[in-house]
Amino acid sequence: MNSEKDFCQITPEVSCVSALDDNYIWFIHGLAEMSAQKQIIIVDPGDAQPVIDAIEGNHYQPQALFITHHHYDHTGGIDELISRYHIPVYGPDSQKIAQITEQLVHQQSILLTSMGLSFSVLEVPGHTLDHIAYSGHNCLFIGDTLFAGGCGRLFEGTAMQMHHSLSQLLLLDDKVHVYCAHEYTQENLQFAQKVEPDNLLLQQRVAATAELRANNQATVPSSLGLEKHTNPFLRFDDPQVKTAAEQFAGHVLKTPAAVFETVRNWKDSLD
Repeated sequence: MNSEKDFCQITPEVSCVSALDDNYIWFIHGLAEMSAQKQIIIVDPGDAQPVIDAIEGNHYQPQALFITHHHYDHTGGIDELISRYHIPVYGPDSQKIAQITEQLVHQQSILLTSMGLSFSVLEVPGHTLDHIAYSGHNCLFIGDTLFAGGCGRLFEGTAMQMHHSLSQLLLLDDKVHVYCAHEYTQENLQFAQKVEPDNLLLQQRVAATAELRANNQATVPSSLGLEKHTNPFLRFDDPQVKTAAEQFAGHVLKTPAAVFETVRNWKDSLD
């Protein structure tokens, strides 16, 4: 019989529905080894109706909601979903999300036994102060902290907080699948090319992304390894990114956190 540790090495099926203007609502499916593929965890339901349509159309069995932060495009569907399915709501210890039933803290473990799934919680403030992420089974559900080719704006937190949050992600395995919540990749990569115009892997990613979008396909999930090599917001230790940031700032940047803050300000100045 497989042990819990064995199950932790298995990557589950993850599907999604599109919502609002550019959101993805992720469904984490139970493991086939548990005959639990129809059981799902719903991540950041900003809109209930596409979720309900998918559940009814595929005979899914909702088990829980995972919420990363309080912004309405991640929480707007909670009330309707919990009134219909009576499932627990996992999320940050935040007064801004009244529906949370399971308040989570950094490094806390979540076990969904019937699905064969377990996740650990990362506190990743910056975009908001209450932002968390869910890590497990070679998957990272990161909300708006990290995007494909970019990172979230600093609406509530500081650059120092976001730098620390992103630094945690650099410790994860390159093979981890990164599930962010928005289709922002093309715009993000346009900026990335301004920072690193000579990055060959980035150039290849731009071409691959353009082909996906031309065929109306999602550009996410990405891999953490790809992000480490092409996302300027994770490359604050790279000499080329540092040089580009210093040219934009007009002065020497003494720390990786200062490089990150400058790159974030640079992107903000163009939006």
